[in-house]
Amino acid sequence: MAGELILIVEDNARSRKLARDVLQYKGYQTVETETGEEALQLARTLHPALILMDIQLPGIDGITALHHLRAAAETRDIPVMAVTASAMTHNRQEIMAAGFDGYQSKPINIKDFVQAVQQMLERHRGAGGQA
Repeated sequence: MAGELILIVEDNARSRKLARDVLQYKGYQTVETETGEEALQLARTLHPALILMDIQLPGIDGITALHHLRAAAETRDIPVMAVTASAMTHNRQEIMAAGFDGYQSKPINIKDFVQAVQQMLERHRGAGGQA
């Protein structure tokens, strides 16, 4: 079901624009930030259905931001997908072990990216989430 709010946390303007354009074209609402710190504030106030989190960010990185999200009652149940250029197998294993709900490597494949977003939202709805 399109229309859900997705928080895009990405410091690269081109990557952020691509994710925003693709998601908005598919009918999702988006809000964006370049930093993990602002992502935490936006997640607390807006309660997005999904967070797309880059790993390498200025200030706190995506893994640290995820730990903060999971530690707070108001944000712990929001699904968070890592979207990162760290595509080596061991990077993916480390990222998933950190507690992310999903993983997409950059540069994104648009079809795979949209499918992963849809599946993540459907799975969260099915688990009784707010999405």
